[in-house]
Amino acid sequence: MRYFALQQTLFGCLLFLAFALSSFGQPTPFEKSNGTATATYPEIVNWYRLMDQQSDRVQVKEMGSTDAGYPLQLVLISNDGHFEPAQWQAQNKVILMINNGIHPGEPDGIDASMMFVRDIINGKIRLPKQVVIACIPVYNIGGCLNRNSHSRVNQNGPVDYGFRGNSQNLDLNRDFTKCDSKEAKTFASVFHWLAPDILMDNHVSDGADYQHTMTLITTQYQKLGKELGDWVKQTFEPAIYRSMKNKQWDMIPYVDFESTDIQKGMTMFYDPPRYSSGYAALFNTIAFVPETHMLKPFAQRVQATYDLMCSVLYEADEHAKSIRQYRKAAIEATQQQTSFPLQWVVNPASFDSIVFKGYEKDTTLSKATGLLKMFFNHAKPFKAKIPYFNQFQPEGAVEKPKAYVIPQGWSEVIERLKLNRIQVHRLQKDSSFMVTTYRIESYKSLPKAYEKHHKNTGVVVSTSKEERTFLRGDYVVYLNQPGNRYIVEMLEPTGDDSFFAWNFFDGILQQKEGYSDYRWEDLAAELLSKDSVLQVKLAEKKASDPLFAQNGPAILDFIYKNSIYYEKSHMRYPISRIE
Repeated sequence: MRYFALQQTLFGCLLFLAFALSSFGQPTPFEKSNGTATATYPEIVNWYRLMDQQSDRVQVKEMGSTDAGYPLQLVLISNDGHFEPAQWQAQNKVILMINNGIHPGEPDGIDASMMFVRDIINGKIRLPKQVVIACIPVYNIGGCLNRNSHSRVNQNGPVDYGFRGNSQNLDLNRDFTKCDSKEAKTFASVFHWLAPDILMDNHVSDGADYQHTMTLITTQYQKLGKELGDWVKQTFEPAIYRSMKNKQWDMIPYVDFESTDIQKGMTMFYDPPRYSSGYAALFNTIAFVPETHMLKPFAQRVQATYDLMCSVLYEADEHAKSIRQYRKAAIEATQQQTSFPLQWVVNPASFDSIVFKGYEKDTTLSKATGLLKMFFNHAKPFKAKIPYFNQFQPEGAVEKPKAYVIPQGWSEVIERLKLNRIQVHRLQKDSSFMVTTYRIESYKSLPKAYEKHHKNTGVVVSTSKEERTFLRGDYVVYLNQPGNRYIVEMLEPTGDDSFFAWNFFDGILQQKEGYSDYRWEDLAAELLSKDSVLQVKLAEKKASDPLFAQNGPAILDFIYKNSIYYEKSHMRYPISRIE
């Protein structure tokens, strides 16, 4: 009986070992299809659950909700089996965060990451002791479940794939600051829980045709702070390019032509905070957005993505001390920084040179239209050294205040600040402060909806100083935090992706009270007769604007808006600055 029991135990151990070995060497759905298919959402979930079961270096966590109703998975990978980011930070580990499937029609990262994690487990990829990994297997779960074979008309495989929009039909790569989706809110929580040193957000490009398989968006250097940005530009980024070249991938920056003439050069991708890389830069996180070329075979694109993740992993290990040192200094510098640019423009006088391998443009008769069409002629490849404009000049800089005061009614703004680990303080009693107040003098709203909004652009403001009373429960946000850049860019109304830009404060743009002309006529005349300053102001307006001088309703409106009857809240930006 004891012998039989021992036999059963040995058989069970052998069976478990065989199962473990088969899972460590198990091919992904991509590999089983010979590089033509991408994994489905259930296959992705089951794959990582199996990795969790079979390795003590992998842990799968459910981090929060998504618009699709499924929890967002996060796969943590650590050599020592510890999976607490606070402990990683205390141990001075470099934290590499990988995001996949933000656009599930671009699935290269999804399949490459499955192989990447498996090969760490089976030892094919050496996981450095100084680096830990946090991987989101698929971010846009709703888009991943919405599979089709036709929406990526310019893309060469796979046979079917997910859709760009999420369950609200939102592009999640435009949602990092406005946070309309549950995914973005969960991402913010995950991002700040991890506090990653490096973010990789895997994509597939769409656009011109050229010979390169892998292109790369790197965080705009200046947004990281001078020392960290210079180090990334001069040391870390070139090391990754060299590593990829050694793997026979001739990588170049994301192809963004300055003009139709490639000889005039390319410009670095400008990434405001709505994008993953721009969002990461708000917190001094180095970000890369790999963009494989959509016309290259799917198998080739996935392999390039896999190889790039390996390159970033090993270069992060090689430069671990510098990454920690420069990021720590950048975060401290951000807390001390006094002026923050809100826009950036390319510096035409500063550029590097890159070698671009393209195809000459040609024309032929279109069988679809019967007219001449342009095409990239693969029979005419070329190689050219071109300028790459990768330096930006700051514009629209604002001096940081001591604090911002936010009335508690703007709860959606407060919620997003808290999601991003911004410390806020509530007033314990009604309080009066001398503050700087903005007035919105002019703006334009997009005529067509863009990501569920009619974004405000071209914002012009005026300022005034006044004493205002705020209520118990209103919020004060002090500018002595690691998230200072986020606070300024989101709360200043002229910011690229500020809360005002994304329509959070549009309620102030509508006048709530008014008048009837026949009633206001007499009051306006009485008011005007007693106010010599207003008389002069009106006379100057008439003299400078003859059409206005002949427009009775416009004159009445002018008097009204310069009177005590006009509501102060109209066009007054609700957030005040304590200088």
